[in-house]
Amino acid sequence: MNNETKRDVLVNAVDALADAQASSDNNVGLGHQDADLFMAEYEKALPDDLPVIPKAVGEILQSAYGQTNLLGILDTAKNGYKVSDTLAWIIAYQNTFASAWVLGVWRVEETGEIVKLEAEK
Repeated sequence: MNNETKRDVLVNAVDALADAQASSDNNVGLGHQDADLFMAEYEKALPDDLPVIPKAVGEILQSAYGQTNLLGILDTAKNGYKVSDTLAWIIAYQNTFASAWVLGVWRVEETGEIVKLEAEK
């Protein structure tokens, strides 16, 4: 089993490319300064494997995010008096829902759109 993260792989690749460019005869191309810029961009990038949730679930997540906590939402979904398809989805895929909640970003299943929670002001 490989324990390298995507970041480890990228760091190694960028370093190798920077070293190769720095040691080339014409000394033109990607150097360590450019590599640092690429790494800064990578730091800010979203994960490749964002949770994918239905639009209706995302709407619940957005409306509840500042008003309750994750356990409150899961409790309502499980023990609420009114069961809906959306709440049933939250219970069936609670790990995916929790990932979206914690990350504050997800991909909408129906459209592929990426949605981010607004930062608290």
